[in-house]
Amino acid sequence: MQRMNRKNGIWFLLIVAAFAILFALTQANIINAYYRITLMTIMLNIIYAVGLNLVLGIAGQFSLGHAGFIAIGAYAAAICTKAAANPWLGLLEGILLGVVISVIVVLLVGIPTLRLKGDYLAIATLGVAEIIRVLINNWRSITNGPAGISGIPTVTNWMVVFVALVLTTILVLNYNYSSVGRATRAIEQNEIAAEAMGVNVTKYKVMAFAMGAATAAIGGSLQATFLGIVTPKDYTFNRSIDILIIVVFGGMGSFTGSFIAAILLGLLNLFLQDYGQLRMIIYAVALILIMIFRPQGLLGTSEFKVGRLFKNTNSRDTKEVA
Repeated sequence: MQRMNRKNGIWFLLIVAAFAILFALTQANIINAYYRITLMTIMLNIIYAVGLNLVLGIAGQFSLGHAGFIAIGAYAAAICTKAAANPWLGLLEGILLGVVISVIVVLLVGIPTLRLKGDYLAIATLGVAEIIRVLINNWRSITNGPAGISGIPTVTNWMVVFVALVLTTILVLNYNYSSVGRATRAIEQNEIAAEAMGVNVTKYKVMAFAMGAATAAIGGSLQATFLGIVTPKDYTFNRSIDILIIVVFGGMGSFTGSFIAAILLGLLNLFLQDYGQLRMIIYAVALILIMIFRPQGLLGTSEFKVGRLFKNTNSRDTKEVA
């Protein structure tokens, strides 16, 4: 118990230190408005990637529909914040509404489609995302059609996104290391063997998919209330691919890898801004080289764990006592 408290304390100190560093850099104007957009993009991509990694790396389900759930969260927040007298209350209502709608969509569509595997599941989830985008594009009375919704109160800043990033990551990690997460990992390792041992395969697939959809909706709500505008063209197939690249680049099954990949790719995009169209070529070549030399991703399935530091410290103490 004492060791667990020490681990939790270290994680808390790391989170506080990261927040303090970002706050100090912002106050010193080192992170100005331009770099703040990059910081926000990186943190939002981490939220998306961690949720998708739960579906792709832990549950073993190949999903290409993440953009659809991001769109649900974005439009829910846009509508609620514009209608609410208090924008902060509207943001909370939008997040809750986006999460509820996303989970309902997962339950309606996920139960039949998650029985599929591999490429078939990828095509099905892509179809779901396109259905969501087409509905948004044509439901003019609520979503304003192709023009989207503008004039959204910009209540979200990097501190709000940082808190959301910490909370969603803790939620996903707790899910991953719980008994439910172990059952989900068993499905990814060998679905037939897991089912033979009594694991309800469809149930745990839907739970993982719902968790990933909920985190995507939360990120979409924050993005909408940061940019102040949402349009259907922001949530196309390419948006799902962007998040998929981060997950594969970092390593499927490694949440630490998703963090590192989102940061590296975000900084790479920042440094290549001055190269115009050549930027995408350099970006693509960098990704190809990584996939050639590290096909399993930067970290594979490895995770950074504070417990390993304590394990090494305890082993040294034991040797010294001996």
